[in-house]
Amino acid sequence: MATTASSIAQRPRPQLLLSDRGFNLLLLGASAAVLALIALIGVSLARGAAAGITHFGWRFLTGTTWDPVQEDFGALPFIYGTLVSSLLALFIAVPVGLGTAVFLAKLAPGWLARPMAFLVELLAAVPSVVLGLWGIFVLAPIIQKLEAFVGQRWGEFPLFTGAPVGVGMLAAGIILAIMILPFIASIGRGAILAVPRAQAEAGYALGATRWETISGPILRYARKGILGGIVLALGRALGETMAVTMVIGNTPRISVSLFESGYTMSAVLANEFAEATAPLHLSCLVEIALVLLAVTILVNAMARLLIWGTAATAGGDGA
Repeated sequence: MATTASSIAQRPRPQLLLSDRGFNLLLLGASAAVLALIALIGVSLARGAAAGITHFGWRFLTGTTWDPVQEDFGALPFIYGTLVSSLLALFIAVPVGLGTAVFLAKLAPGWLARPMAFLVELLAAVPSVVLGLWGIFVLAPIIQKLEAFVGQRWGEFPLFTGAPVGVGMLAAGIILAIMILPFIASIGRGAILAVPRAQAEAGYALGATRWETISGPILRYARKGILGGIVLALGRALGETMAVTMVIGNTPRISVSLFESGYTMSAVLANEFAEATAPLHLSCLVEIALVLLAVTILVNAMARLLIWGTAATAGGDGA
């Protein structure tokens, strides 16, 4: 009798089944709404860019001229400026961010690690326009002096040619590096903390030093999460607008020099979209937005896959 009563009590009740099913449908609808929103944005941009796609075809992505008066548009200078400034930011931010992550996760005492981690994450909350103003009034004069110093000694190298004006690709790369540093440091710290203690203990048991243990088994185990943070930071850098617009110089040309001005896809949208009156000009700007959206989605998807791989390896949540 007791067994029968227990089995009846454990049997799921119909109202609970209905509530669970409704809750699952609600979550499914919310997830589908996000995907539908992204698809709707892509379709809207594709429709707005149809005239530019039809008129220029693939030549739009390889053209180097941007002349709204003659209606001759090529997006290569903007694509080049976006990629170079973002990669330069990664070149600066990855060593600093990874070093910060290792220090906070493995070296810093608890009383120092917690407030430092908070301050690093707080850096991500600084508005980009504030960083842009700081870049104009503080960073640009410093870079101008640096450019004059470097130009006098190594000005014959193509990487260091150009007038020392302070604004340009180098200033944009430094500003972007400051903006993406919290992503690399925070996600890298989480990935390192997710490494099982047995990995470090095995290294110490084999006679490895702290540096050898951290640079060997620990970072090797956390590499997917660290790489995921780097790719997420790259996605953030690709789409940044205001801070880069204020310090990059906004000149649509391709130059290997770090001291020359440049232009990015997001910057040209911010500067010209409100003033574009010709239909073809407007369509080409929308096409640049479509290219930027595709690149950003691709980069963030790669980052999410890498973070999921870390979660599966560590047996925890890698997001």
